[in-house]
Amino acid sequence: MPEDEIRGEGFTIKDRRTFDAEGEVKEEAKQEEKKEGKKEEKAEKKEEKDFTPLPEVNFSSFLLSLSSSILLHLGEIADPQSGEKKRDLALAKQTIDIITLLKDKTKGNLTEEEQNLLEHLLYDLRMRFVKASQG
Repeated sequence: MPEDEIRGEGFTIKDRRTFDAEGEVKEEAKQEEKKEGKKEEKAEKKEEKDFTPLPEVNFSSFLLSLSSSILLHLGEIADPQSGEKKRDLALAKQTIDIITLLKDKTKGNLTEEEQNLLEHLLYDLRMRFVKASQG
């Protein structure tokens, strides 16, 4: 029986300390450390494979994200989780108001491309809101 193992009646005690009596790292501890390192590497590689890169966050992508949520609230696109189309005009209006607020607060600080996108999105979303409100 190894010295780091004590057997008793119905139980076994194993010494799992990393160092032996002389203060040296046990061979078993070195092997266990290598196994854990390999497991961590595999887990990291798996996480890298599972990770889907997100698009760059800029003002234009932020506006498009907000407009997608408006389309969801207008019932024009289905909820990705449930697959159902639900209409919530209050939330749609609130998000349109948020984009309008952004337009006012960013006036003079946007590129021409961002300004055009903002104006066209607002016009289109407002028209969709009016149509949804009437129907």
